[in-house]
Amino acid sequence: MTTDSGRPLRADARRNREKILSAAVRVFAEDGLDAHLERIAKEAGVGSGTLYRNFPTREVLIEAAYRSELTRLCEAAPGLLAALPPHEALRAWMGRFIDYANAKLGMAEALRAVVDSGVNPYAHSRELIMTALATLLNAAAATGTVRTDIDATDLFAALTGVALASGKPEQREQAERLLDLTLDGLRYGVTG
Repeated sequence: MTTDSGRPLRADARRNREKILSAAVRVFAEDGLDAHLERIAKEAGVGSGTLYRNFPTREVLIEAAYRSELTRLCEAAPGLLAALPPHEALRAWMGRFIDYANAKLGMAEALRAVVDSGVNPYAHSRELIMTALATLLNAAAATGTVRTDIDATDLFAALTGVALASGKPEQREQAERLLDLTLDGLRYGVTG
């Protein structure tokens, strides 16, 4: 992570920025546009000045929080593949997708305000998600643990459906069952 001048952020500044983004996702998901930036700073354990130095406007903070969640989701794929068998990595990522979708849905009102200001926080979202999902799906298919006739677009549609039907935190048990069912469907007909 770098500053606007291209210099890398100090470790403490990077940690503060990450704490602010995590707190922003939680608070915007809970309070929408009524979220107070002072509450975000307090939950992050930083002063208001630190928050405003990093994110001079509410819109900049909302967009950065959304992009941080997207990056976290997509960058998890290689680590999961390194740590788990491909079909287990895929299933673990599917759970993370539900977390991402839940944060995005919770922030919907705040994200709409960003879009209304002329910024498109979703510009590359689909492309990044599809790349991560294709990497995981292809790795699992290469090991013969999931079907080869399903592509990332199909699985993305299924995951979006699960997120819309049961993506709220209080529906997590149902979401997990639906993700298991989806993975079972990916295994159906695989021989070997």
